[in-house]
Amino acid sequence: MRGMGNMQNMMKQMQKMQKKMAQAQEELGEKRIEGTAGGGMVTVIVSGHKEVLEVNIKEEVVDPEDIDMLQDLVLAATNDALKKAEELTNNTMGQFTKGMNLPGMF
Repeated sequence: MRGMGNMQNMMKQMQKMQKKMAQAQEELGEKRIEGTAGGGMVTVIVSGHKEVLEVNIKEEVVDPEDIDMLQDLVLAATNDALKKAEELTNNTMGQFTKGMNLPGMF
């Protein structure tokens, strides 16, 4: 029965790929992605798991009269960082799904 050998081989391949995917996921979590706004006045650093790690605000952008602008900058920097993290995730994890036709995987 040759079909069984092929099936086992495919399962081994899948397990190998799952290991690699888990490793890639872990490495993503260790990545630091920076988003900025206001020409670097506000910097937000997120992990590859889209967790906000740091928010840095330059003193000169802090204006008690204009809290709205500061909030907008923090928001913009955060969204910038998250967008970059999302792209990194898609590029990293996308390599595993390229050329594979697995319905229901993602």
